[in-house]
Amino acid sequence: MAQIVLNDVTKRFGNLMAVDGLDLEVRDGEFLVLVGPSGCGKSTSLRMIAGLETVTSGDITIGDTRVNGLEPRERNIAMVFQNYALYPHMTVEENMGFGLQLSTDMPDAEIKERVEEAAEMMGITDLLDDKPKQLSGGQQQRVALGRAIVREPEAFLFDEPLSNLDAKLRTHMRTEISRIQNELEVTSIYVTHDQAEAMTMGDRIVVLNDGELQQVGPPNEVYSKPVNRFVAGFIGSPSMNFLDVEVRDVDGRPHLVSVEGADVFSYPVSAFGESLRLEAGRELELGVRPEDIRRVTDQQAGDRVQQAPVAVVEPMGSDNFLYMDVGGTEWTARVNSAFEPEEGTQFEFTFDPDVVHLFDETGETIKYQREVKVA
Repeated sequence: MAQIVLNDVTKRFGNLMAVDGLDLEVRDGEFLVLVGPSGCGKSTSLRMIAGLETVTSGDITIGDTRVNGLEPRERNIAMVFQNYALYPHMTVEENMGFGLQLSTDMPDAEIKERVEEAAEMMGITDLLDDKPKQLSGGQQQRVALGRAIVREPEAFLFDEPLSNLDAKLRTHMRTEISRIQNELEVTSIYVTHDQAEAMTMGDRIVVLNDGELQQVGPPNEVYSKPVNRFVAGFIGSPSMNFLDVEVRDVDGRPHLVSVEGADVFSYPVSAFGESLRLEAGRELELGVRPEDIRRVTDQQAGDRVQQAPVAVVEPMGSDNFLYMDVGGTEWTARVNSAFEPEEGTQFEFTFDPDVVHLFDETGETIKYQREVKVA
């Protein structure tokens, strides 16, 4: 096991900045997930750690060793790819042991023992004599994981390893990878564009966008306390609802009012307490997660009640998703499946002030969910 550190790492492809000054520390034994949209630099970062891409500038260390100039085979890491990368002419046993035969002088008997131990851990002992074409996608991925395990590396690198599997198998394999990593306690970096994988698997998640680091933290912290509008919108499914608002006087009190007008959306600033001071005329973006929207069944919410026409009702089994128009912006509400309004009807809803997110004109967060920061 080893700590992995990226210090001001940059990668350019010609005029394209793929990774811009990335500073990152992966703790010994940690499961770290890199997540972000396509082209954000997450796979490039992983490939630089593996030695499959050169570093334009900056330093990468694994343990106590600066590895910038080392070949991939000299870095003592094991990588699991999206496409499995199995040799079709070899059996499962040969595929799993080939890396050790190629890079070490380990006796065949010891290689065989390691392969059998890894196969038992992965539940593929009965497949050792099969060829890859005889295996399902899930079985091939288990073989690829087993091949990484037999190396007993200082770190595992996973490059979207589950993206070729169906949804049910992906869920199962997420659990398996997490279980194995917990058992082996090997430092692991996992790249995905699937936020469900990021939220459920990582000790910490790293959110990247356009080659730049946006936020690092435990999944629940990144979810409830995003540092900016991008992270808030990217993490969470369905994604956060947003609305452009302005601080205006309504009946002699400051409210957050939709740019379309107070008849569309109006929320009292006083609900946030004394610590959040917003001057009149200030323009902000408000964010509320679909699961935090509550149906109004009485008038206890007072002047925090909103209403909007329901455009679409999407049954999801245990929940219904309501899609509605709020000030020209599509919002989603996640409600109990027992509530299924007619499309086109007005939906009365509210949300507690503690769950509101507010972003300034630069997109930076000035108020987190369940925590108020002074603007």
